[in-house]
Amino acid sequence: MSNNEQNRPHALMFPYPLQGHVIPFVNLAIKLASKGFKITFVNTESIHHQISKSRSNETHDDIFAGTRKSGLDVRYVTVSDGFPLGFDRSLNHDQFFEGIMHVFPAHVDELVGNLVKDDPTINSLIVDTFYVWASMIAQKYRLVNISFFTEPALVLTMYYHVELLRKHGHFACMENRIDAIDYIPGVKSILPVDLASYLQAKDDTYTTVHRIIYKAFEDAKKADFMICNTIQELEEDTISALQEKQPFYSIGPIFPPGFTKGHVSTSLWPESDCVQWLKTKPPSSVLYVSFGSYAHTSKRDIEEIAHGLMLSRVHFIWVLRPDIVSSDEPDFLPDGFEDGVRGRGLIVPWCSQIQVLTDQSVGGFLTHCGWNSILESLYCGVPLICYPLLTDQFTNRKLVVDDLKIGINLRDENLNLSRNRISEKIKYLMHGDESGEIRKQVKKVKNSLENAMGINGSSEANLNQFIRDLKAKIGEHKGCGFLKKNEGFHLNEIK
Repeated sequence: MSNNEQNRPHALMFPYPLQGHVIPFVNLAIKLASKGFKITFVNTESIHHQISKSRSNETHDDIFAGTRKSGLDVRYVTVSDGFPLGFDRSLNHDQFFEGIMHVFPAHVDELVGNLVKDDPTINSLIVDTFYVWASMIAQKYRLVNISFFTEPALVLTMYYHVELLRKHGHFACMENRIDAIDYIPGVKSILPVDLASYLQAKDDTYTTVHRIIYKAFEDAKKADFMICNTIQELEEDTISALQEKQPFYSIGPIFPPGFTKGHVSTSLWPESDCVQWLKTKPPSSVLYVSFGSYAHTSKRDIEEIAHGLMLSRVHFIWVLRPDIVSSDEPDFLPDGFEDGVRGRGLIVPWCSQIQVLTDQSVGGFLTHCGWNSILESLYCGVPLICYPLLTDQFTNRKLVVDDLKIGINLRDENLNLSRNRISEKIKYLMHGDESGEIRKQVKKVKNSLENAMGINGSSEANLNQFIRDLKAKIGEHKGCGFLKKNEGFHLNEIK
């Protein structure tokens, strides 16, 4: 084996088992493979099963089969998350994530041990920041430890400094402070209502999710490298502060070459074809509405949004998952809604979001503010109406509306939703003469994304620097082998 081949990165990649995390991991796998990496991509059996079910007209089980045909070296394996396929992970949220924290690491340990034994070229580990076991697995098998954060740097740094929030009384107190937070490195000021939902908690801060956050971000501080799906120019101060803590690279938006035309399937549900319907609508006349793959909302909010869409008289596509309110309440639209919007509204359970956003008929996006959705919308030059529901989405809203000024809020100043205000907001965004300044700003930010991704752009330069640094670190690890079974790694350390 040549020296270059020995130092060639061969990364195991472990996305968190949620669609919003799988998507950027898949995109990163393709991007790194196009840079010469070998990739072994690991999905949980449950996620793989859902993706396979959504592609009922296809027979192959390997989601990267087409990628390999194009010459990229991406292998695909699955691992049990510790639960049977029939277990309802959404309905039993806490039990599932307890298993992800306590049971899943043993399955990962066994898998990685077998993979490394069978293929000694494996030399690095790219793990979602929200996993709690990365440093232990990396240490046991002498792998370079890379933490991949799929959300913005602003969200990362708030989790990273959770103890500062606690110390200053903005988190985990009987009565959290409500004044602005101005002591986080690289963040001028942020209001408590703009923190991720889990960081807005008061005294109930030892839930399953909170314990995952504490452990995961302590573990991430041990990583050899951190990479983040964000853009240097959009979060410069925050990124600079994080770079003082450990090697940190902003490499977003992580879109593989030609991702708008064809991509590896990551959808957990069958996708409806909206193209023919969109072709019948004028340019920039359609509002795309989607609240993502995971978060739930209330029946009342759905009803108010439905009435707001009716009153606005705009064309729209509304992606409504059957479980958007809850698994137990499938009938949540107001009586007569579908008849009332027939011809100008299309309601589907799921669709290819990038296919919709790239269509010239789409002029706005009413979104839950998932980071993938925001980046895709910006890349397509589509302004946003923000309706955050969970976790990082509240902080993402701040970036969109307050910092970048590329969207508006759906809720009013008192965080209420009313059909009349919703109608007004929709009409404001969709009428170009009123939302002209926002559309100009969207074009500027779109240019920033395109420039960052270009040959001489910041994200491309950061990615290339990360690869150089990784190869150097692999050289340091070369020849170390891996620890004997049970040496230096104990599953009971994960609490």
